Amino acid sequence: MLRRRAVLGTALALPTLAQAQTPTWPERPLRWVVGYPPGGPSDTYARLIASFITPRLGQTMLVENRPGGGAVLASETVSRSAPDGYTLLHADNGNLVYNPALYARLPYDPDRDLTGVGFIGRFPLFLVVRPDSPIDSFAAYTKQASPPTYGSPAVASPHHLAMEMLKRRAGFDATHVPYRGGPAAMQDLLGGTLDSVLIDCATGIPFLRDGKARALVVLSEARSAQAPTVPTALELGIGQAVAFGWQSMHAPAGTPPAVIERLNQDLRAAVASDAMQERMRGLGIESAPWTPAALNDFVAKENGVWRPLIRELGIRLDS
Repeated sequence: MLRRRAVLGTALALPTLAQAQTPTWPERPLRWVVGYPPGGPSDTYARLIASFITPRLGQTMLVENRPGGGAVLASETVSRSAPDGYTLLHADNGNLVYNPALYARLPYDPDRDLTGVGFIGRFPLFLVVRPDSPIDSFAAYTKQASPPTYGSPAVASPHHLAMEMLKRRAGFDATHVPYRGGPAAMQDLLGGTLDSVLIDCATGIPFLRDGKARALVVLSEARSAQAPTVPTALELGIGQAVAFGWQSMHAPAGTPPAVIERLNQDLRAAVASDAMQERMRGLGIESAPWTPAALNDFVAKENGVWRPLIRELGIRLDS
């Protein structure tokens, strides 16, 4: 009987001993993969956030740039990584929502292979013209004798798709001119090559603040604190015309919930820090302290809005 109790006691103790010997996460540096080149907005914010998260984790969060193909390479890299919390994706509208509609074949499935960690921020979008433009309102913009031209940072960017949505909601026409980045489009606007640009707040607010551009409408639920005189589409009688560029942190599907929750808490703390909030507010970027579940719900809703529109427009990036 004593031997049986001894054996049973040893067996019962094994899980506790195993748990005690399991390394505490994280025990080595983390990789945060960004699908865009160094120096751009995504890279800049990822590095800033990583600098806040690193001391909280007690391990270095390394930002790794893997640009190319609408962040396809970065997304594939993370989706094929072990779901252990050591490889993360800097995600956005493009690699989570748009790509499945833009490419006939993708080496990853964002709905199946990735899961939300936390939200970084969203970038309100403005339709802007030159200060001396004869177009003095959004109503005037929609009634031009010939379709005005509008620039965007790229084909199938949030800016491009938001403008196409706005055209359908408000019933007007405009001709798209894609650029390689928002700053290039803004320079051509100021030079008189373009009639307008659909631009995000991070790029556009400095131009508005300096009087180098004038906004006709913001595609947000509420006016921007950085441009409070600019009306929303809803104020102008255009329903369901809300669009943002946004960024998030995602992980491979199957990452342990405890790791996801720890990362979510540290990401939220980083975004809520005074230094980060000051920088974001100055550019009109809006944050939200979402849980992983709330982020996943948000992405699912975005899928239902933008993928059908992309298919309706017939935009493909692999043809």
